[in-house]
Amino acid sequence: MIKRRKTRIIKVGRVAIGGKHPIAVQAMTKTHTKDVSATLRQLKELKACGCEIARLSVADFEDAAAIKKIKKFSPLPLVADIHFDFRLALAVIENGIDKIRLNPGNIYKREEVRLVARAAKAAGIPIRVGVNSGSLRDARPLSSAKQRDIGSRMVKSAIGYTRMLEGFGFSDIVVSLKASDVFDTIEAYRKMAVLCDYPFHLGVTATGLSAQGVVKSAISIGVLLSRGIGDTIRVSLTDTPLAEVRAGREILQALGLRRFFLEIISCPTCGRCQVDLVNIVKDLEARLSSAQPPVSSRLPSLAVMGCIVNGPGEAKAADIGIAFGRKEGLLFKKGRPVKKIAAGKCVKQLLQEIKNNNHLR
Repeated sequence: MIKRRKTRIIKVGRVAIGGKHPIAVQAMTKTHTKDVSATLRQLKELKACGCEIARLSVADFEDAAAIKKIKKFSPLPLVADIHFDFRLALAVIENGIDKIRLNPGNIYKREEVRLVARAAKAAGIPIRVGVNSGSLRDARPLSSAKQRDIGSRMVKSAIGYTRMLEGFGFSDIVVSLKASDVFDTIEAYRKMAVLCDYPFHLGVTATGLSAQGVVKSAISIGVLLSRGIGDTIRVSLTDTPLAEVRAGREILQALGLRRFFLEIISCPTCGRCQVDLVNIVKDLEARLSSAQPPVSSRLPSLAVMGCIVNGPGEAKAADIGIAFGRKEGLLFKKGRPVKKIAAGKCVKQLLQEIKNNNHLR
């Protein structure tokens, strides 16, 4: 079991983060926020995909005004992403936003931050201190050593900002320290974790296209979560926000921190495999994705293995498993062999076994 870092609890709309609350999956809409219908459509898609908190870009006052309409119909708590102009933060707070993100690299004047903190406190909403390696504020050219020490510079920025907010009597704070480099990201969060008890939003920024971005994010977020660091996550991808949510859920489930779906344990196949295991598993996965488990059900482990080397052992260890030999497989339930099934009928049989045990609607 992963022992999570102790943090204070912060509420984002109806979602509580920090403490012992589940690690929440976030994403960011990729619409122009002022396009209310498109933004709401994407928010509904995100909700259906399993997103729990959504962040929206607020680039101008048209975006800020749209928050009022979006908030009325949004199925998710909303975070406004604010840069450069503190007045946008004041506007979205007035329009009912659930949380704001401020970037210490471009909103840093004390009086401006004080006004935002005062408004957020009056509205009862939190502020995320969102530090990014690409927008750190430096007044003069840096030496090569300082350029390399990105993690420490991000921590310095976050600590200075949180202390400024605390000085204004505001402590409803979430912190993020995102770099595009895996090691800079891990180092920044690791250092910050011993300096405060604020909950952390984890992520890597500017990760690239989906395949590369998922790998970089899984390494960075996974390492931190395995050390008990992190209370919300976003997998930032040059892709749809739905892909971000799916990746985030996969990371949490792989670490055993949450269970969202029936996980299929399957072998990579080799020359010993005598059935079309790849298409069998793809077919099974597609059918499972369209059949949601009841919220209260305990999700079983499911193994589909292609040969006699590791197949029987993995199948026995799963709640439901099948180990294939030549054109047919041996079905296991709770570690016991039950019967042989032809390869062409195995998907239907596995789905029936899951339904019989009330694991699917």
